Amino acid sequence: MGMNGGVDMKLAQQVNMKLAMRGIRSPCVVSVSCNRGEVTLSGTVSQAHQLNAAMRIAQGITGVKRVINQLVVKTLGRS
Repeated sequence: MGMNGGVDMKLAQQVNMKLAMRGIRSPCVVSVSCNRGEVTLSGTVSQAHQLNAAMRIAQGITGVKRVINQLVVKTLGRS
């Protein structure tokens, strides 16, 4: 379908917005891509609970068919 690109872009925007609203932002670096309703989360988060929250957030968006989690927990060193 030719309209998939627009739908996928809106899904990715909704996931990004909800992630930011839930506090999953800098120093976390999360990239969201979407293809035919399949959302891929990639990048880094600073705590394991953020990884789990990101998955739940993406899965909770209407129209998302599947979530592929490629996020990595990367703890920041303390000085």
